[in-house]
Amino acid sequence: MRGLIPLAWIEVEALRLGRLEDDGSYGAITAIKSDSREVGPGDLFIALNTGVRYVDEARARGAATLVPDDQDAALAALATMVRSKSDAHVVAVVGSAGKTTTKDILGALCVPHAPTISAEKSLNNEIGLPLTVCRLEPETRILVTEMGMRGLGQIAALCAIALPEIVVVPHIGPEHLELLGTVEQVAEANAEAIAALPPGGTAVVPAHNSELTPHLGRDDITVRRFDPSDVEREDGATRFSLDGRIVELELPFTQRHHAVNALAALHAFAALGLPLDHASEGAGAIRLAPWRGEETPLPGGGLVINDAYNANPDSMRAALEHLAERAGDRPRVAILGEMAELGAASERYHDEIGELAHGLGVGLIGVGDKARAYHPAVWVADAEHAVDAARTVVKPGDVVLVKASRAVGLEGIAALITNFARAWFPS
Repeated sequence: MRGLIPLAWIEVEALRLGRLEDDGSYGAITAIKSDSREVGPGDLFIALNTGVRYVDEARARGAATLVPDDQDAALAALATMVRSKSDAHVVAVVGSAGKTTTKDILGALCVPHAPTISAEKSLNNEIGLPLTVCRLEPETRILVTEMGMRGLGQIAALCAIALPEIVVVPHIGPEHLELLGTVEQVAEANAEAIAALPPGGTAVVPAHNSELTPHLGRDDITVRRFDPSDVEREDGATRFSLDGRIVELELPFTQRHHAVNALAALHAFAALGLPLDHASEGAGAIRLAPWRGEETPLPGGGLVINDAYNANPDSMRAALEHLAERAGDRPRVAILGEMAELGAASERYHDEIGELAHGLGVGLIGVGDKARAYHPAVWVADAEHAVDAARTVVKPGDVVLVKASRAVGLEGIAALITNFARAWFPS
């Protein structure tokens, strides 16, 4: 049975992370988990947030338990210890958009060629990143991590734990501007991962991103640049140009911006020394995380696209352009929630997205106070009222996009639209 790189109990005790308890029989820890329902003998249950309520349950299941004095510091210390015992190649995926998709694609492509562990869902912060590192096994050759940030210094702290050798930046654009102020500072925050690369490391970056340019001056790393023009789609296959060859993949999605993420993933795949000629072997296992462009047919020939995991101006623009492409001659509707954390430029960004949507012939339902700046045909205050608005606006045959920042809570709207649409053509 595979498990964590073993940690000697005495090593964990020496870290002095908090209240550490076991039944006296532990010689080594073989898994670190934060869900008491998943633990058993040999595991260490670390009580995060309200997890202290479940310490007794974890002990009853045979696990050792840790109630940390400082949970972030404890996670960092445990993950750092695990990482120090592994010679796996670590990839860090950072950036403003496309992180989880790129991570999921790269992980799937790597699996047929080397024992690979990838971050689950969007576990990319001071809790999620250490928990991902703590999944390293003795056999692991590749670890694909995702790193998010809300300000300067946070990516650097995560890199100090994971020690990546390859960094992938799918995209840099406006995000967290309430905290960072400018896109240049967004680039600076994400470029902390590039600064953390060891000599001989590799940075995979967009070919055309002026904000990243000041951070690419190191002469002791390799910089691989990917260009959207190197992606072509035809007859259900997607062709990528890199390293002087053509790589063809059958991808389980239709969005061009996700295909560009796949190109970034292929550059990382090549940087890992894996065979581009055999990259297609893992393509069939690519599964994107929920609410990232999921498509569901609607009665009457329509379609609903659930892209409601999150939104910033660039991802919103890409989603609207994809909506227009997928709709073709069919009517287009977008239920757009507001985009969060855009600071003083928020109204301008919302206005620009509204202008784009109107130019693409998209009927808009705006959700949330800032969404008024989309100048929608229908405006509602929250997700609950968005369902009522959709009932009156969406018609059979429409292609519908649902997208917003996560705080708006629109991820369940697509399923509700599908349900009420069945009334149009009952079986």
